[in-house]
Amino acid sequence: MVNAKTYSQKPVDINRRWILVDASSASLGRVATTIAKHLIGKYKPTYTAHVDNGDYVVVINAKNVVVTGDKEVAKKYYRHSGFPGGITEANLGEMRVKYPERIIEIAVKGMIPVNKLTAGRMKRLHIFAGDTHAHTAQQPEKVEVK
Repeated sequence: MVNAKTYSQKPVDINRRWILVDASSASLGRVATTIAKHLIGKYKPTYTAHVDNGDYVVVINAKNVVVTGDKEVAKKYYRHSGFPGGITEANLGEMRVKYPERIIEIAVKGMIPVNKLTAGRMKRLHIFAGDTHAHTAQQPEKVEVK
């Protein structure tokens, strides 16, 4: 038997890439899982659970995200002001008009594990409603959503 050792990545060994995802290319769930996979870095062979080795993700065309069925009117988003009776709701159609970035942000946040690394991972997510973005200098690699 070979004396194989388990690899554990160190924070010094982290190599982050810039990824570009087009949200209009697939449905909301498929786009969100692809984004979460890259934010966590779980696709890398050097993945270590307690080290945040994910990539920077730039998402374009958030206002054109695809949903199936009657989710445009049936899917609800809730928020609470903290005061009694302060709950408000909006359906996906209203969110698409007012805050198209939040649709993807909420979907991705629900797919990332809740721990001390969550805030840092969400900071590396940059969502834009249109097809232009402010990160062209980083030369992000386009990733196809399957």
